[in-house]
Amino acid sequence: MNVCGKILMASVTLIAGLAFITIAAPAAGQPDQLESWNDGPVKNSLVDFVSRVTMEGSPDFVPTAERIAVFDNDGTLWAEQPIYFQVQFALDRVKAQAPKHPEWKQQQPFKALLEGDKKAFAAGGDKALLEVIAVSHAGMTTEEFNETVKDWIATATHPRFKKRYNEVVYQPMLELLAYLRANGFKTFIVSGGGVEFMRAWVEPIYGIPPEQVVGSVGKQKFELRNGKPALVKLPAVDFIDDKEGKPVGIQKFIGRHPILAFGNSDGDLQMLQWTAAGSGARFMGLVHHTDAEREWAYDRASPVGKLDKALDEAAANGWSVVDMKRNWKRLFPFDK
Repeated sequence: MNVCGKILMASVTLIAGLAFITIAAPAAGQPDQLESWNDGPVKNSLVDFVSRVTMEGSPDFVPTAERIAVFDNDGTLWAEQPIYFQVQFALDRVKAQAPKHPEWKQQQPFKALLEGDKKAFAAGGDKALLEVIAVSHAGMTTEEFNETVKDWIATATHPRFKKRYNEVVYQPMLELLAYLRANGFKTFIVSGGGVEFMRAWVEPIYGIPPEQVVGSVGKQKFELRNGKPALVKLPAVDFIDDKEGKPVGIQKFIGRHPILAFGNSDGDLQMLQWTAAGSGARFMGLVHHTDAEREWAYDRASPVGKLDKALDEAAANGWSVVDMKRNWKRLFPFDK
C-alpha cells in the first residue's frame, strides 16, 4: 500500500472511532439519561452495550425487532421487603373476606394470618402462599380483579416508607427502561408475580403495556354472567413464571431470545442463563441490595429475594452486578 493509501485508511479508522465515541457518550450539553446512576463500570458497560448493538456497521449490531430486554419485577424494578407486595395484597384480601369465611379461624394457613402469626404462616412455605393467593384472587372476573388491584394500589401504603406501593419503585431502573426504549429496545417484565396483578398498574409506572408482561398465571374459565361474557378467576395455578419457568415463559409468551436481562435473586438465575446462551452481544445484570440505610441489605440468607447461586455465577461469568449503595445516587422517585 502506498503512502496515500495508508493515510486514507488511517483517516477512515479515526472517523469510525470518533463516530463510536459520539454514540457511546452523551454529547456535550445533552442530559444524562441515566442520571441516577453513578459513573463507573456498571453504567459504562450498559452504555457501551447499547451503543454496540444499536450502531449500524458495528460487528455487534442487532436489528430493532430483536432488541428484547427482560426485567424481573420484585426487587428489580420495585422493592420487595419486608414481604413481596402481592403477598401483602393477598393478606389484605384474606382479612377483608374473613367475615364470609368463619371456617378460616380454624383452617391453616388462614388461621395464622388472621392471628398475625407470621412464623406459623412462614412454616407453610410456598404451598401456604399459593393457597392464600389462589383463594384471595378467585371468584372475581378479570375486570373485577383489575379494579380491586387498582383500588389497593391507590390506597395501601408501604409500612416503612409510608408511600403507595407503586411509588416504591427504583428511579435508576425507570431511567434504564426509558433509555432502552429510546434506543429501539422492547422492554418486558418477566416475573414470578401474578400476571393479572401486574397488568393492573405497570403501564403508567414503567411504560410497559399489559401485553409485554409475563408472569405466573392462574386458571380461568369463560362463563356468562347476567348474560354477558366474562373470564372468571379460579382457585388454581396454571403456570408459575419463576426459576426454570422464566425461560419457558419467555419462549411461550415473547417468542424471541432476549439480549438483555436484569434480575436480583436466584429466582432469576435461569432467565439470565437463557439470555447469556444466545449468540452475539448480551448483557446480564443483577441488582444487589446493599443499602441498609436507604432500603435494605440482604442476599444469601434472605427468605425474600435470596441471592446466592446467581451472585456466584455473575462473578464467574462476568455479569454486571449493581451495588445499590455504590452505584445508585437516588433510589426512589420520592428521594431528595
